[in-house]
Amino acid sequence: MATTTHPTVPTVPSVPPFALPPGGGDARWYLGALLEWKARAGATGGAFSLVEVTVQPGTEPPLHVHAHEDEAYIVLNGRITFQVGDERVDAEPGSFVFLPRGVPHGFAVRSEVARAVLLLTPGGLERFFDGWSEPARERTLPPLPDGPPDVAGLTRDLAARGVEVVGPPLPALL
Repeated sequence: MATTTHPTVPTVPSVPPFALPPGGGDARWYLGALLEWKARAGATGGAFSLVEVTVQPGTEPPLHVHAHEDEAYIVLNGRITFQVGDERVDAEPGSFVFLPRGVPHGFAVRSEVARAVLLLTPGGLERFFDGWSEPARERTLPPLPDGPPDVAGLTRDLAARGVEVVGPPLPALL
């Protein structure tokens, strides 16, 4: 496998370029949210995964900490409050929020709907989301779940991917 090198960039396997049209990518419904995967680890040589997320109040993740991935969000529309360690960050359209691995974090949706682009580096965590989601029947928000998810199963499957749940979801802050 060919690799490319640069004095300040780690060696990464070469991968072919690709492009998606608007509305392209694998769309999945995940616990009341819409995930539109634009780049999966397999397409980026494991360097990153990129997903456009559309969330609504009541779909917030539990407070958690990653052992392997850094996360970076760009809020496209709506408002989201991020918990990053002990700090809260209010993010509106155009805001950028970096969540380094090893720091507990979560978020609360502060509008009827919010949309953001999420970069996960390195890639691969999409395999967790695939196991807990279903193909989207259309590129819209799914109905909210009837009840809470299987918290024990969710916690177990996250832990298997190096993500520790350390607290409940932040409350929606409409």
